[in-house]
Amino acid sequence: MNQPNVILICVDEWRGDCLSSDGHPYVETPHLDELARNGVRFSKGYSATPSCVPARAALFTGQSQERHGRVGYNDGVPFHAVHPVTVQEEFRKGGYHTQAIGKMHVWPERSRLGFDDVILHDGYLHHARREHRQHFAMFDDYVPWLRTQPGMGLESEYFDHGVNCNSIVARPWDKAENLHPTHWIGTKAIEWMHRRDPVKPFFLYLSFHRPHPPYDPPSWAFEQYLGIPAFEPVEGNWEHHWDSHRQDGDYQAGYGRIPDHVVHRARAGYYGLMAQIDLQINRIKESLADFGLDRNTIIAFTSDHGEMMGDHHMFRKAVPYEGSARVPFIIANAPTAEHAARGTVVDHVVELRDIMPTLLELAGLPVPDSVDGKSLASIIRGENTDAVRELLHGEHVYWGQNLHWLTDGHYKYIWGSGQGTEELFDLDADPQERNNLADDATRHSELTMWRERMVEALASREEGYVVDGKLVAGAPVVTMLRHARDLAASATGTR
Repeated sequence: MNQPNVILICVDEWRGDCLSSDGHPYVETPHLDELARNGVRFSKGYSATPSCVPARAALFTGQSQERHGRVGYNDGVPFHAVHPVTVQEEFRKGGYHTQAIGKMHVWPERSRLGFDDVILHDGYLHHARREHRQHFAMFDDYVPWLRTQPGMGLESEYFDHGVNCNSIVARPWDKAENLHPTHWIGTKAIEWMHRRDPVKPFFLYLSFHRPHPPYDPPSWAFEQYLGIPAFEPVEGNWEHHWDSHRQDGDYQAGYGRIPDHVVHRARAGYYGLMAQIDLQINRIKESLADFGLDRNTIIAFTSDHGEMMGDHHMFRKAVPYEGSARVPFIIANAPTAEHAARGTVVDHVVELRDIMPTLLELAGLPVPDSVDGKSLASIIRGENTDAVRELLHGEHVYWGQNLHWLTDGHYKYIWGSGQGTEELFDLDADPQERNNLADDATRHSELTMWRERMVEALASREEGYVVDGKLVAGAPVVTMLRHARDLAASATGTR
């Protein structure tokens, strides 16, 4: 067989449980379910650093946060200098035509990083809008296109409806559906298939900004979910750990009490955006068939992180809880062994950094030594069922501290570096993380075991989280580890 084409679809802020194939009670994703039936769905997929920028560092480099250095959200850091080895560059070196369409969220924004070309729409990039003074052509291809469409004006853009990019306010899209950024990305992907190099296999990175806020799906998609049962918040016995960060009534807060009817509308907008993306993925799948590419194109689907969507009165991402850190993770249409694993669900813990080595191996390309992610190719081919890791360490700087977490897919231990807060959850018995076992005296031995595992994970960290073999709270917060800071400073001449 010829080298396969590869499409890596990365959406933004899609929870891992928001697939009908995962048993979600309301979300309907028939075309993603079809992808899962033609491949392998990993039910324990995680984003170790669950926000836009560090998650994409893991996705593009195949590295853990300890290797790529991003442990928080940093705009304005030169990606090419800090992360020179990328999945797209490896595909290009292997003879592939490489293309990115949609959200890159790197700086400088037009950096190709191994892609032959990029067609950009990153959403509401605050840093870029300020840096370029809203000269959109410098960092966005969608807005210049939108302004040329019938009925649009010279000032038209994606913020015309006034909904902020981290708000839980929800409303239908204010323009024709074919002008929505989600539809535009699907259309651009299909147009690109006409222009791809016909003598090379291709690697297409297709990155939808939604279902990240604003929650603005087309009317049909919004209305589809308005009639679901009323919102009832998931609550636990531990939220008081973060009460100093509560912002009740703030519709852009990460943690705070919001009226239930507002969250109900936000869910309708969020799920509606997923329904719209699901149809765009179907457009692309059918176009592959039209071009005769469907039998030799691997499709991977994932997200950079999830969305708390009111669980524990939290919203957005960057926290260690399942709504934020767990992501969808499907790889379909890969060449398989005689007894293929197609349509199966694997419950091993996997992470975004595993996508790079997996896709390279499936394409018959070498995996660089810089990668510390694990290839899942043998599992996908049906040749092996062994887990690739025993334990995953995740983290993110948030609320003025670093929230560290460990999981084996069955339990999760969370340690907050600010006050030394501890939470331990039995994910099998308590998937919504309601009951903190760290406060249960009968589970002391388990807590001690997990605490020791965290000590081992953090023992060599520059921040000084471990002293004399014990976790120590109050260490200074850094959002980039020293080796990444040094590379960034060298690239910008600020060292």
